[in-house]
Amino acid sequence: MYAITGITGNVGGAVARTLLAQGQSVRAVVRDAAKGQAWSDLGCEVAIAEMEDAAALTRAFTGARGVFVLPPPNFDPTPGFPEAKAVIDAVSRALVAAQPARVICLSTVGAQAAQSNLLSQRTLMEQALSALPLPIAFLRPAWFLDNLAWDIAGAREQGVFASFLQPLDRPIPMVAAADVGRVAAELLMQESPVERIVELEGPERVSPNAIAAALSMVLGRPVQAEAVPRETWGSLFLSQGMNDPMPRIQMLDGFNEGWITFEGGDATVRKGEVGLVEVIRSLAN
Repeated sequence: MYAITGITGNVGGAVARTLLAQGQSVRAVVRDAAKGQAWSDLGCEVAIAEMEDAAALTRAFTGARGVFVLPPPNFDPTPGFPEAKAVIDAVSRALVAAQPARVICLSTVGAQAAQSNLLSQRTLMEQALSALPLPIAFLRPAWFLDNLAWDIAGAREQGVFASFLQPLDRPIPMVAAADVGRVAAELLMQESPVERIVELEGPERVSPNAIAAALSMVLGRPVQAEAVPRETWGSLFLSQGMNDPMPRIQMLDGFNEGWITFEGGDATVRKGEVGLVEVIRSLAN
């Protein structure tokens, strides 16, 4: 039995579907029963737990051979990341109480960065869980190709791909959520010990210009990549409803300046199978 948090999202869902396809039993950890119905229909057990509720998480994790921990995303955290710290505390206490044989935690590329940024929430998670007396591995995926879902409408309607990643001709590691979920499931099922950190990217590195070209091909119309001027980011994010845009700006700076990157060498980074065009086709349908 494998307990999967975040199962209603792209990555958690891919983890669960991969496990089910291999004939494994899955316990779907969801916030309310309605969100678990689709997984119950697929034969999964359903456990109800908020990610800040240590007692409920303990019940959800107890009896599981492996646990997949997917911390809930928070794109506008309060200074000091108290929301992430509450989740970290609850997850840590639940894992110690439940004692699963293996834990795979979804982290991020650049979790080792010393500079504070939006992804530091995952750094804090790694630091806390690394101290637990349990076999825990951290899966660090690259920038998610699936984030392009936000860009399909603009590309289709205006022929523009507005990029915060700059310069436009610089390829960076990206990966599909489907690959992340598949690899996480493989790590859960692996019989041999898993290395502490597993870094993952897609089959090729991708520049904003390459994204625009792929959008042009899939959408059947010219699409041009345009750099969003950095001096406009703060006001833009505030206009979109963010309370504190600085962590997001710092994260984007980290990618653009190169200090958010893989910790290991290129030879140690795993390669996914799902490419840019395949992801865009799935998002554009």
